[in-house]
Amino acid sequence: PISFPQQPNSHIFCMEQLAMSILFLTPLLWTACLSVDDPTSALQETVAPAATAEEQCLSLRQLRGQLLQADDREFHEDQIMDHATEVSRRQNGTSGVHKGMVSHEAIEDVSITGTVIGSCKTYLCGTFAKDRSCQCNDRCTRYKNCCADYVEQCASHESNRMVAPAHLPYGHPSLKNYPRHNGFTLWLVEDFDQPIDLDNDPIWTWSDGGLKEGQVRFTKEQISFKGGKMQIRVQKNTGQQQPCSHAQTEIVPRKPLVSGELRTRYNMFRYGRYEVRMRAPHVQFLKPQVDGNFVASMFVFRAASFRHWREVDVEVTGRRAGAISTNVLNADHTSRWHRWIEQTDYPKTYPGINVRAEFHTYAFEWLPGVIRWYIDGRKVREKRNDNLKVPEMSAKVMLNLWIYRPTKYPFGGFELKNDRFPMQSEYDWFRFYRWNGDMHYPPSDMDPKGLSKDDLYLTSNNPCDGIPQVGLVEKNGRQYPACYAKCR
Repeated sequence: PISFPQQPNSHIFCMEQLAMSILFLTPLLWTACLSVDDPTSALQETVAPAATAEEQCLSLRQLRGQLLQADDREFHEDQIMDHATEVSRRQNGTSGVHKGMVSHEAIEDVSITGTVIGSCKTYLCGTFAKDRSCQCNDRCTRYKNCCADYVEQCASHESNRMVAPAHLPYGHPSLKNYPRHNGFTLWLVEDFDQPIDLDNDPIWTWSDGGLKEGQVRFTKEQISFKGGKMQIRVQKNTGQQQPCSHAQTEIVPRKPLVSGELRTRYNMFRYGRYEVRMRAPHVQFLKPQVDGNFVASMFVFRAASFRHWREVDVEVTGRRAGAISTNVLNADHTSRWHRWIEQTDYPKTYPGINVRAEFHTYAFEWLPGVIRWYIDGRKVREKRNDNLKVPEMSAKVMLNLWIYRPTKYPFGGFELKNDRFPMQSEYDWFRFYRWNGDMHYPPSDMDPKGLSKDDLYLTSNNPCDGIPQVGLVEKNGRQYPACYAKCR
């Protein structure tokens, strides 16, 4: 990528005969002018109106921002310029448009890998990024580099801009200082140094669900807090659970095992960075080298009756010592899994680590049109919009541990016979950093009154959370009333 030096204050400088070697190292000589208001806002430039030379410079700056993404999007400058030139010809009815003299509007219409460049609908209002061709924050009017749809998408909503509360982060933080991530605000922290009241906490609660493909029923009692850790334990089911599950919105048959799932109360989390430090269970006591079957996870999930199935996962499994999979699902009006609603890297094994013997940090950044997963700070996967779109709706945060049912090809590990109970996973901490570009989720005061009707559809998690089950279960093209259980 090309490096444009930062300049203090407001100075204009020109770099003549700038050589760019893209693709086949073909040199192109450009003249680029850059005006920088301050060192932190490289694309908030001042552009003189009706000045052909400076319009040319603006176009080159826009192209530079796109070229900086070349490694990820696999395109080169000739493709952009040829496309933009053609757009300009169509708009202006001319045939003599030269490369480097492309109009601002033409650049805004350039489409790369199927996504439209220069749209506040895509970028989201209130956001700024150096590599964009135009901006969607309130400073863009001053610098004359707003996207074409800024007024329609953003101007009328500026008064409703989300302001981060002064008392952040929410949750139960124990430290005075936490790591920072550019473009994100630390919003929720759980250090698990004190127990969470799972019936009365304003953010967290427990699930009474039980996956159809799993052997466990989730109960509150299987979640505990001890020694600065949260523990989720799987053991034989010797109790009695009510058949109706609020979390599943249906009757769940009796399961041979019980386990736990910590989850947020409402669908109020969306774009941001999600991090957890955890250790997966030993399938046999003090034998971390033994393979078995389990799924220990951190994920976001929206699936009330599967009206909208949205999911982003990190799943640590018992298949191998370094078995970690990442998944994304996106579907509407389906109650069954199909291969075309999911993209996964399962089965994936990372050599040199043992997820049962040591704590590791797992994270994902969920942003509009892209998800990036990290293990111990190293990016291991990136997924962009393609035939399966990146989820765009708010969801709940969930942490759980479960065992797959006996079958020929069990997810989570083939060696079900090695499992010994009880077994438990340990969570050292959880952190959520809200993306600064999301003005809607979570609500600044974490009040569910700010959520939409669809966000609240069948959102109860257990019979004791006090959340009404509003809506009808949708299944196989029909609608049914949700079942109800008693709090006891």
